Amino acid sequence: MDRIRKRSIQLSKLCSFACCRSNSLDDHAQIGQKGYSRVVYCNEPDSQEQIRLKYRGNYVSTTKYTTINFIPKSLFEQFRRVANIYFLVVACVSFSPLAPYSAPSIILPLVVVIGVTMAKEGVEDWRRRLQDIEANNRKVEVYDKSSCSFKQKKWKDLRVGELVKVCKDEYFPADVLLLSSNHEDGVCYVETMNLDGETNLNSKHALEVTSLLHDMERFKDFRAVIKCEDPNEHLYSFVGTLYYDCQQYSLSTQQVLLRDSKLKNTEHIFGVVIFTGHDTKVMQNATDPPSKRTKIERRMDKIIYVLFITLISISFIGSFFFGIETKKDISGGNYRRWYLRPDKTTVFFDPKKPAVAALFHCLTGLMLYGYLIPISLYVSIEICKVLQSIFINQDQAMYDEETDRPARARTSNLNEELGQVHTILSDKTGTLTCNSMEFVKCSIAGTAYGRGRTEAEIALARKRGEQLTELTHIDEFESKQSVKGFNFKDERIMYGQWVHEKQKDVIQKFFRVLATCHTVVPEVMDSCEIIYEAESPDEATFVIAAREIGFQFFLRNQTSIQLHELDPESGITVDRVYNLLHVLEFSSARKRMSVIVRNPENQLLLLAKGADSAIFERLSKQGQVFEEKTKEHIERYSEAGLRTMAVAYRELDDDEYKIWEKEFLKAKTSVTVDRDVLVDELADRIERDLILLGATAVEDKLQHGVSHCIDKLARAGIGIWVLTGDKRGTAINIGYACNLLRHGMKQIVITLELPEIEALVKHGDKDAIAEVSLDCVKKQIHDGKSQVGKESSIEFGLIIDGKSLTFAMDKTLVNDFMDLAIRCATVICCRSSPRQKAIITRLVKSVTGRTTLAIGDGANDVGMLQEADIGVGINGVEGMQAVMASDFAIAQFRFLERLLLVHGHWCYRRISMMICYFFYKNITFGFTLFWFEAYTSFSGQPAYNDWYLSSYNVFFTSLPVIALGVFDQDVSARLCLKHPLLYQEGVRNLLFNWVLILGWMFNGLLSSIIIYFITTNSTVGAFRKDGPVVDYSILGMTMYTCVVWTVNCQMALSINYFTWIQHLFIWGSIALWYIFLVVYGSIPPTLSTTAYKVLVEACAPSIMYWNTTLLVVISALLPLLSYRAFQIRFRPMEHDRIQIQRRRSESLERDVAQSRHSESSEIRNSSELPTEVRNRIDSLKASSRRKNS
Repeated sequence: MDRIRKRSIQLSKLCSFACCRSNSLDDHAQIGQKGYSRVVYCNEPDSQEQIRLKYRGNYVSTTKYTTINFIPKSLFEQFRRVANIYFLVVACVSFSPLAPYSAPSIILPLVVVIGVTMAKEGVEDWRRRLQDIEANNRKVEVYDKSSCSFKQKKWKDLRVGELVKVCKDEYFPADVLLLSSNHEDGVCYVETMNLDGETNLNSKHALEVTSLLHDMERFKDFRAVIKCEDPNEHLYSFVGTLYYDCQQYSLSTQQVLLRDSKLKNTEHIFGVVIFTGHDTKVMQNATDPPSKRTKIERRMDKIIYVLFITLISISFIGSFFFGIETKKDISGGNYRRWYLRPDKTTVFFDPKKPAVAALFHCLTGLMLYGYLIPISLYVSIEICKVLQSIFINQDQAMYDEETDRPARARTSNLNEELGQVHTILSDKTGTLTCNSMEFVKCSIAGTAYGRGRTEAEIALARKRGEQLTELTHIDEFESKQSVKGFNFKDERIMYGQWVHEKQKDVIQKFFRVLATCHTVVPEVMDSCEIIYEAESPDEATFVIAAREIGFQFFLRNQTSIQLHELDPESGITVDRVYNLLHVLEFSSARKRMSVIVRNPENQLLLLAKGADSAIFERLSKQGQVFEEKTKEHIERYSEAGLRTMAVAYRELDDDEYKIWEKEFLKAKTSVTVDRDVLVDELADRIERDLILLGATAVEDKLQHGVSHCIDKLARAGIGIWVLTGDKRGTAINIGYACNLLRHGMKQIVITLELPEIEALVKHGDKDAIAEVSLDCVKKQIHDGKSQVGKESSIEFGLIIDGKSLTFAMDKTLVNDFMDLAIRCATVICCRSSPRQKAIITRLVKSVTGRTTLAIGDGANDVGMLQEADIGVGINGVEGMQAVMASDFAIAQFRFLERLLLVHGHWCYRRISMMICYFFYKNITFGFTLFWFEAYTSFSGQPAYNDWYLSSYNVFFTSLPVIALGVFDQDVSARLCLKHPLLYQEGVRNLLFNWVLILGWMFNGLLSSIIIYFITTNSTVGAFRKDGPVVDYSILGMTMYTCVVWTVNCQMALSINYFTWIQHLFIWGSIALWYIFLVVYGSIPPTLSTTAYKVLVEACAPSIMYWNTTLLVVISALLPLLSYRAFQIRFRPMEHDRIQIQRRRSESLERDVAQSRHSESSEIRNSSELPTEVRNRIDSLKASSRRKNS
């Protein structure tokens, strides 16, 4: 073996590491044109050419506001709400003579409400600003030509063209062109979790021509020009050219290190800054997430419009009657209401111009009855939602100890939407499963290896009615020293026994492929243990499996892979070096990856692994020896819910390889639009005439509690769709394992894997295939609909593959398909692409008109999460991109049960009740003003003192409603989970439909009538023993007291779960009213006006005041009490039934406990009696029993 030789093969020839060789290109058509006009003068940031370009600095701001625009911009945000605009207009008009109250009394509450909301916005934005300050003040080493050394500089001061040095575990401060690294050929490894959420390492490589730049003196003389694309958001593409030493070199993403990615497994790198600040790709991608509004919010807007219509209507009615009364004041020269002096009045009360007076009165009425619109509604709801989110974040039952991750509400806007989910759309891998792969079985040379059964196999066997006596679960074979990623047991090939197998040569080649065909990076720990850093869990699993069998991958450099192998001849472990020439990477389109290596025997080999469909169609005739048997095993593994991958190889001819390599490098270094297409075509050309070795079977285990969670969600009436890239057989069996497909559920399968379709595929007529496929899918959909229509009492599960789904979403079929899918309890879409996932989510949302929830864990789920009404991200092993795009984040799928059935139900109920109560209390208060105005000839006179009016929504009724929105529980968390059908209250929107909303409004109207008329009729005559009668101030204060008591007591009746906080807020609000009267009433009458000592001197000494309050409150509460008694007795809701059942069970438990206690007491007492007496009692009991029988 020629293990030490000159390295004529450089890493720049490797596809996955460099993709670019030092090469002069002819095709640079795009450089210099629109979109490709950026020019960077390397190591010359102070040159006139660079300064003239005026590129952005590296200062980054992610805040919504600045010091200058905070007030105007935040005010604009606040006054986008219709209610706030109304109150602003009222506040402005309150300075005119039209206002029925003083201007400060309306301005203060508006300022408080707007101020609280602005303060909240300001605090949130300040937190973002602190993060920006921290990032902008980080330090990076920048080359200083004067001292020929690197000096520290703040990120925010970095400029385009400067040379930087970034060390291990540091973040890149800007988008940097990689020049060199501490590795000889300029390779480095980066973690891009902050960009795309992926935790796996990506390799980058410098151009060969710059990879030798390490010396400080050489940097001083380094000059180059980069011409490249303009700033854009595309993370995975880069087009540019480096002009250096009178040569030009093409640049790609392999040479670009993006801001906020981290350097890993590399001591340091040197690079030149090409994009700074908001021009960097990460900042170009920093767009706001899609705006999502809940259905309750949208309906609340409609209710506000209804209240506005009511406000205008009663203002019009008041002004109409005011005009009539005003006109009558002068009739035939006689003054009807002489005491008003209609002969000497203003335009606002002119009997000669009643229409004008009525118009002005209408404006006064619009201000006076403005209390129908709840000014503090929005801010109260925001406070409640924030506190609800804190409870979700702190729920210990949704904390995952293994990963140390709690649940996290990333937005508080959608809390109540969690209680209305009609359909869940879920990814499978990493969402329902662990995405922690374990190598469990394999097929080599037509022989199946691996013992035991998976969960899916056991579920399938139970479905078929098979006996499970001697077949063991695969986990029971685990060795005492279990290895993560390896759960394989077969004595035929383990512990070196494979050398005795008949096909030992094939076995050897099989595991060599697994040990070399990958992009895994080994890292040796202090304990000499080797840790594998892989781009996917599958890759690490294959390398671990090869190691456990005897083919240990232990070292990788830029041009070789080294293994410890068991030599079958000598029986000892030897080191083998494979020269790595090219890596043809895996992609979702290619469905395979391969490497080209030269082994120690100087053979040129192409080693490949990939989807069976991609490998089998590329086999040579000589390579199909084991095809049939391998296909059988793959089918069996798929039924067992395992992920399969075929393994093959090919020996290359040197001449053929040289011709191919020349074309491949030319295509790879081109800067044309179709570069990727050319590269894929050339890769496809070399990946032909393969020889099949076998197939792997990897298990992605179900997460703990998935089956139970799905069963609970199904019992709650939530439809579940699974959108997966797996094969149909794998998806179906995973469906049975996790209770998606249940026994007794009929399956409707829509597929294009039919003989007639396959026959057309062989002929290759695309138009004919499309036409027949569309007809075939159409027929299967119509058959499924007729089947569902005939057997409506049976549950159905719909399974459809990706190809069929493409045709099912045709505009002529999509409505029929969605109609069928919605009528099925479970839908499984196999072989779905990320784009199809997003489209299906959008269709389900639009067709059903109900709340949809999407849940996933990977970057391919982002579109689905953003399309759904609610996106839930899982903190999985595929990175954080799904979490970053989500509205809620959880660590395990099973926590979705509690998130929806407990927190979702509570939040929906709380927000619904809270909004209804808000409208109730404001209608109650507002209509007492209307009745009083009618009593005073619609004069525009308010019933209450100005500060009574302004304090109502802010001080005396706001805190109890917030307590309701945060703490109330109709049933406990345990009962929510025990009775999942309770969740249907939210799905069917039983607590916030128009009937209930109008009912609360009617209750408010009724309460206002009771309060006004009982108060006015109960205070006729002498008010106290000393003779004074009720005046305007006493009547207003008494009515206001009754309103405060009534609405707070209504709240007490509506609450199901009392805490000390609710008691404090309800009774404290009532107490605060009396404290306010004492304090405000002690202020001189020039300020307190009608409130001056009204409680202390006028009302408190009067028994009539207290009796009236008691009578009014009881009378106003009777309608609600009567309705609830009738509802619980004759038309109970689900939560009523559960509460009744709970009380009965508690009562029964008490009776049983008392019975046991009495029996034990009786036994104890009887034991104290004489023996003769006890015998006599026993004989009497026995004779009594005989008579009864």
